[in-house]
Amino acid sequence: MSEQGRPSGEVYDWFRRGSALLDQGNAGAAVQLLSHAVEAEPESRAIREALARAQFEARAYAAALENFRTVALADPSDDYAQFGWGLAAARLGDFEASAEHLALAVAMRPSAKHYRAALRQTRATLKARAGGFGTVGGVRPGPEHTDGPESAPDPQPEQQGESPDVR
Repeated sequence: MSEQGRPSGEVYDWFRRGSALLDQGNAGAAVQLLSHAVEAEPESRAIREALARAQFEARAYAAALENFRTVALADPSDDYAQFGWGLAAARLGDFEASAEHLALAVAMRPSAKHYRAALRQTRATLKARAGGFGTVGGVRPGPEHTDGPESAPDPQPEQQGESPDVR
């Protein structure tokens, strides 16, 4: 560290060392180093994205979301920034925002299996929270436990050849 509390070297050195620390699983140290790099080069999307990844790995989800958002707003076609924004939003419990940004990431890069898996999980969470999966354990009350027609099973069976909407 220098006298001013900054790490030794130049911004590019901080970025490379911070990225290496992140790759080695030391997210906390990477956050410290990459924060200095972002402070010195706030417009660098590559440095900010690396910081967001490190913050996410360090479980600083709100900070990660803000940095992924900054990158995505600077370049809306950055599928990874949209993906990171969506994951961080999910970790913070904002599944509506998560679904929106994960869907954008999937639309931009449909071949990314991990993007699609994250979107499916977020949509399943939204559906479960809305009561879309029925009761806990999949057990519906029988006729002896109902108070009226609103608790009766759906009388319309699925038509043959149709599958339930899993989006």
